[in-house]
Amino acid sequence: MVQEKKYSDRLEATLRKYNNRGIETAQVIEELIQMAKDFQAELERDAALGLNSDEVAFYDALANNESAVRELGDETLKKIAVEITTKLRASTTVDWQVRESVRAKLRILVRRTLQRYKYPPDQAKEAVELVLKQAEVLSNGWSE
Repeated sequence: MVQEKKYSDRLEATLRKYNNRGIETAQVIEELIQMAKDFQAELERDAALGLNSDEVAFYDALANNESAVRELGDETLKKIAVEITTKLRASTTVDWQVRESVRAKLRILVRRTLQRYKYPPDQAKEAVELVLKQAEVLSNGWSE
């Protein structure tokens, strides 16, 4: 979700500039080429992290907080992402998105994991919600 939003916002901004006649067609094409290069660099970064695609998604959700990246560092964020992925996969049920009791249980599970690793509390609530939104997107593939 984090990567999707980043690229979506970037594409919308480019198209908005084009529609407002702020940039030419050639500049739109250059921006699209740059986005493709940036996307390729993201894929290489993901491979270098040594995490699977689900773990990278949670890593990105956790690393969205600048203070968390500064205080905890990459290695700790990787450990948290791996642990959260494992716990959420084991704890999700078929209808967990609609059952508030299960969502609350998963929210507590994520919050406790973040607290154990001393995730900065300034944006911990936002991180928990972002992780759960990411889990909603990924959980469709988990049940298959």
